[in-house]
Amino acid sequence: MDNYILSLITFLPLVGILPLILMPRGRERAIKYLALGVAGLDFIVSLYLYFGFDSSAVSMQFVQRFPWIGDYGINYYLGLDGISLFLVLLTTFLTPIVILSSWEAITEKVKEYMICFLLLETAMIGAFVSLNLFLFYIFWEAMLIPMYFIIGVWGGPHKIYATIKFFLFTLFGSLLMLVAIMALYFMYAKQFGTYSFDLMELYRVDIPLGAQLWLFAAFGLSFAIKVPIFPFHTWLPDAHVEAPTAGSVILAGVLLKMGTYGFIRFAMPLFPEAAEKFMPLIAVLSIIGIIYGALVAMVQPDLKKLIAYSSVSHLGFVMLGLFALNVQGIEGAILQMVNHGLSTGALFLLVGIIYERRHTRMIEDFGGLSRTLPIFAAFFMIVTLSSIGLPGLNGFVGEILILIGVFKARYIYGILAATGVVLGAVYMLWMFQRVMFGEIKREENRVLKDMNGREIAVLLPIILMIFLIGLYPRPFLKKMDASVESFLSQVVERAPMPMEMVRAEEAKQVYVNQEEYILYETVK
Repeated sequence: MDNYILSLITFLPLVGILPLILMPRGRERAIKYLALGVAGLDFIVSLYLYFGFDSSAVSMQFVQRFPWIGDYGINYYLGLDGISLFLVLLTTFLTPIVILSSWEAITEKVKEYMICFLLLETAMIGAFVSLNLFLFYIFWEAMLIPMYFIIGVWGGPHKIYATIKFFLFTLFGSLLMLVAIMALYFMYAKQFGTYSFDLMELYRVDIPLGAQLWLFAAFGLSFAIKVPIFPFHTWLPDAHVEAPTAGSVILAGVLLKMGTYGFIRFAMPLFPEAAEKFMPLIAVLSIIGIIYGALVAMVQPDLKKLIAYSSVSHLGFVMLGLFALNVQGIEGAILQMVNHGLSTGALFLLVGIIYERRHTRMIEDFGGLSRTLPIFAAFFMIVTLSSIGLPGLNGFVGEILILIGVFKARYIYGILAATGVVLGAVYMLWMFQRVMFGEIKREENRVLKDMNGREIAVLLPIILMIFLIGLYPRPFLKKMDASVESFLSQVVERAPMPMEMVRAEEAKQVYVNQEEYILYETVK
């Protein structure tokens, strides 16, 4: 089972597309149930990864590898560690939720819509588990196609502009990454006399600092656009505003994490010296993104655009944590990727619920909704407090770990980043106050119906995860410890291929020492 579980999880949605294609038009309800069933089954199967994951192991787990185009070093090579584990689970967790959220909102081309989401799920999971750069690039590019159609076909009035902008930005970065991949490929051939795209093999390439800087810049620019880091963020608000609700949720919840994951899986360990050289620049851009995103979000009249700019701010925190280059910063960043996917995804779902009733997202069109929609207001309050990092909810754990790591790396970065926490509380609470409290000034708001059973079922799993991570984060952090230690040994100490070469006994001791170290640093 361990040898094939990643392939099963990756391609199960793709297999589910086949009966969808064969189903005749006019059976939209059956199509929705089938798509939901496939996505739900994929999530259930993916839980095996969590319970079967060995927290003490440093090497990749659930590995599947066989030659594909062997003469050119192209292998079907999949694997999972503590860095990618929760991103895969986040993908399988959110996909059935967004399909269920589309139950009433999507009434045209339902079959094609469901096919796009199942295809997108396969591409996203494949990108997270690929350990061959050629295979990763295929999945990376494959994500563009269904997302292009999701925004371009089922989006808002300016969907074509937003779609083309999203496509061009991402494609430009992808082409630069392709050039860097080929350069790395030929460097490996020159040094070892054979060809390979396998990531663990490419970690062994001895690259001069000058070449590292150029290659890191090419990889980094591609990932920076995907995050997106300031000033490469301009495509994001347009894409979020024009995408249907489910598209916005999956874009914020998973697709943006491809950029941050790309840095930690590829750019930083492949080019460790360049990563340290670029650290000040990326830290400064991340801090600008944190503050700029918060300030721009504060003045947005559109709920969706406000949440879009909040993503720029929150992902600035993630990037800052990654480049703190210490355990607390990196573990906080990985956890915050998951937290952002849950909290921001839930915010987009809530905006979608109110949009279906009022067909407007303008803040000024609301006010006093807590009187007519008490259940909606309760859900909205929990998710808002999660987004601003209230202790006891998931956002707090990730933010505090990131800030601890950043303060350890450089105090000034930590002080500036902390202002983003304050600004985040300002714009989110101000938005909540204007939408939920005050007098009801629009008659339409007096007769709105509260959340129904399906909408509660969509949001309840996310709310439960928000509380679980916030109150008991240990099961999540424990799975990351050994992988993060291994990553740091490769980037900071430049140990050769630590993920494959450290023995299980040593890996277990690394984890024990790391747990004691985190406890000591927290108490201190």
